This record gives sequence, structure tokens and C-alpha cells, in this order.
Amino acid sequence: MNVVAIILAAGQGTRMKSALPKPLHEVGGMPMLAWSLNAAQAVGASRIVTVLPPHSETTQSWLGDIEFAIQENARGTGHAVLAAKDKLAGFLGVALVMFGDTPLITAATLSQLTQCIKDGADLAVLGFHAADPTGYGRFICAENGQLNAIIEHKDANDAERQIDFVNGGVMAVACPLLFDLLDAVSDDNASGEIYLTDIVHIANARDHKVVTCKTDEAEITGVNNRADLAKVEGIIQSRLRSAALDQGVTMRAPETVFLSADAIIERDVIIEPHVVIGTGTHIGEGSIIKSFSHLEGASLGPCCIIGPYARLRPGTIAGDGVKIGNFVETKNTNLAAGAKANHLTYLGDAMIGEQANIGAGTITCNYDGTNKFKTLIGDGAFIGSNSALVAPVRIGANAIVGAGSTITSDVSDDAIAIARGKQKNIDNAATSFRARAQDKKQKNNNQKK
Repeated sequence: MNVVAIILAAGQGTRMKSALPKPLHEVGGMPMLAWSLNAAQAVGASRIVTVLPPHSETTQSWLGDIEFAIQENARGTGHAVLAAKDKLAGFLGVALVMFGDTPLITAATLSQLTQCIKDGADLAVLGFHAADPTGYGRFICAENGQLNAIIEHKDANDAERQIDFVNGGVMAVACPLLFDLLDAVSDDNASGEIYLTDIVHIANARDHKVVTCKTDEAEITGVNNRADLAKVEGIIQSRLRSAALDQGVTMRAPETVFLSADAIIERDVIIEPHVVIGTGTHIGEGSIIKSFSHLEGASLGPCCIIGPYARLRPGTIAGDGVKIGNFVETKNTNLAAGAKANHLTYLGDAMIGEQANIGAGTITCNYDGTNKFKTLIGDGAFIGSNSALVAPVRIGANAIVGAGSTITSDVSDDAIAIARGKQKNIDNAATSFRARAQDKKQKNNNQKK
């Protein structure tokens, strides 16, 4: 049976107080909308239609080739689903109605919903047992499991308000039944809106089978403001950490480590406290990421040692056993197996050969204010401390650059390059210098009196 996902993302998100559309706010390194899209794809949705508000060009651009429909006027959740009706004309199968601001929902839960339809139900509604059901629509269920109605909190009597099994909003509905039911929903209410939940009593009146599916409360937590965003981030981080631990990753203090959903961390990796693993990062087996390091868009081979206090920016590629130490920053740089940059260094737009050693304080001067240039450092090269390598420049294999050098020309293989001012020593000059300085200080003090 074909599955289509209708993802409702037409809310204005005014409580976020942001120029960025609410569905594009990130949790776990991905926009919230991406979590919903990924869940829908994982459950096998052959099509996805995202319902957006007018003037949503930013979100439309982010969606790329994914279909979208525009809800011209905000007239309720049912009206939002109707915005996708023309897109899905003639569709036969299961429609999953989801939300663009509930990133915690899983493919497993969505699969349970769609299975209800495949097993003969016409409509399945996701619910949960709320710790505090205040404000939620209550499920009124028959003994045979039929969902007879959803009673909103404000309309519920005292007995109904004691029910803690409440509406989570997500539904699976047979198509084209979904749109037949919505066409029958009235907007004759105080808000003049078309509510998606109204299809439940209409389906019952027409003798359709309506069932519920249970999940935990956290899974359908919605994001309406920055506090909700932080809450959801915490839950997602807990999930990501647990998954990493289950896959053989050691974390000394998991609660201090922040992971992106697309990060690949192989077994026997050790992550020390206060580390951020950003998007597009791959950490090879047996590597150690020391405290206070930040990795993003970096790919590490096996047995690398990173940090503490290292920053690996996008385009960093490290081979087997590479060492990148404290206060080292890399970007668009490839370090071959066994290369080392242990302290206080910037490597940008560089190719570092095998077993090369980069001394403390070294920088690749890769940018002239307009263009960026490459630095090439050969296998086994040794770059002395406090060196500036002005790109474009090549340091040959096994070459040595003397400490404190500013290198502006290529250095051949096995050569030694020294580029610094000549040292001059003046005997006993320090004594006379201090005497003159003391006299000057005394005169200044006398003038102030």
C-alpha cells in the first residue's frame, strides 16, 4: 500500500521571535523539518507534500525538489491538509499527517500508524498518556478500541477531564477518504476554522473504523518557542549519545558531549568531556577526541588524537594516526598518515604529507584578502616553531624550515630554509639601556609632582 506524508509547516512561528522560519531551526544539527522528512522517508513514503504559508521562499528553497503546497489563509489544521488536496488527486493508499515542528517522532511510531490502515482501519490517531492532560483533547474510546470522539479540554466534563489518554495530532488516514471527510468538516465555530480532529466524529457517523495508536509523550513534543527548542535538543542529544554508546563509543561524561545526527563515530572512539561533534563529521575507529574540541565537516582515519582545545573546520581530512593538538585550527586541509600539529597552529588550504611535523605557532598564510592559495608540505618535512608559510608555496619532502621563518618561495626536497633577520648581540648594552630607562622614569615622576 502506497504511503504519502503530508507535513504541516504553515504556522507563522511568531513565538520563536526569529527571522528564520520555525521549521528550519536546528536540533541535533538538522532543521526540525528535516527530522520529519527523514522519518517519513524511513517509513517508506513514496511522496511527501509539505504545507507552507505564503511568502515562504526560504523554506521552499531549502526543500529543493520536495513537493510543497501553500495554505493561503491560516484556517486550522484541517484547512492546512486540504491545501494538499489538488497535489494528491487520485492518490490511493495511506496519508500520514505530520508536523514540521515535532522532530522527535520516529519512523517506528509512524510505521505502527500506517500498519493500522493496512490492517483494515480507516483512520488511526496517535495519542499518549499525559502526565498533565490539561489543554489536550481527550480520547473517548469504546471497549472494542474504536475511537468515538476527541473532546477538547474546554468542552470536556469533569469525568472526561480525568482521562489522560490524549490526542498527539499525528494521523494516518486511508485515501481518498481523508479528503472526503475533510470536505464534510464545518467551519461553523468561534474561530471559523476547519479542525482536523473533526474528521473523527464524521468517520464514526459513517461507520468507518477509527483506532488509536500509543506513543510516549516526549516523542510528539512540539516546538513553539526557544524554550521548547532547548527541551527537544536535550531529548535528541540523549538519544544520539545513547546510540553512540551502544555502538561502542566511550564518553567520559556523555551529558557534556553534543552530537549531530549525521555524525559517524566508529567503535572504540573515546570522547572526553565538553566536545562538540558537528555536522558532516566522521571519526575513525580508535581515535581519541580530547576535551573542549570542536569538529565540523571533518573526516578522521583510525587512531587519530585530537585536542584538547582543537578546532577542526569543514574540509579537514586526517589520515591514520594523525595528531592535532591544543589550540590548533584546521580548514580545507588534508593531513596524511602520521602527520602532527601539536600546538598553537593554523592550517588552512593545505596538503600535509606523511609523518610531517608542524611546529608550534606555525600558520599557513592562505588568504590575500581576495583569493585563497594552497600550501603543500611534503612527506617527512619539519616546520620549525613560529613559522609563516605564505601561499602559494611548496615545502619539499624531508625539508626543514628553521624556527621563526617567513617562507615565501618553494623549498626543495631535503633542503633547509631559513628566512629571518640576522641576530646581533651588543656586549654590556643591557646595563646601559636599563640605566637610561631608569633616568627617564625618574624625570617623568619628578614632572608629575
